[in-house]
Amino acid sequence: MELKEYTHFVNYYETDRMGVTHHSNYIRWMEEARIDFLKQIGWDYAKLEEEGIICPVTAVSCRYRHSTTFNDTVSISVSIEDFSGIRLKLKYTMKDSSGKKICEGSSEHCFIDAEGKVLLVKKEYPDFYKALTALIEQ
Repeated sequence: MELKEYTHFVNYYETDRMGVTHHSNYIRWMEEARIDFLKQIGWDYAKLEEEGIICPVTAVSCRYRHSTTFNDTVSISVSIEDFSGIRLKLKYTMKDSSGKKICEGSSEHCFIDAEGKVLLVKKEYPDFYKALTALIEQ
């Protein structure tokens, strides 16, 4: 499956007094890209919640390479770095309009139900499991 990159345009309010994007926004953009990624594979957050799947963040990291400023275009690619059926690790690569890498990050997630019980995705949601495992980086 060919996934499209997520595009974000840096908003003025995301910049600091020096006109540079505040570092915390890159984490928000990762979430935006993750939501788009899940939608593209047919498992958007609304569907996950309807199925009773909650997907909290258990870890996040970000490595900044170059800064961005107001009105810059940021393309974000999302890929699956690891998926055990219980934990999911996603990788994010952000580039500016010239293709220069500006940020790399990752987020880790688990799958739980409304009571906080860990879900065994392969057993309880085999279609979701197949959608994710089909995209694991080789």
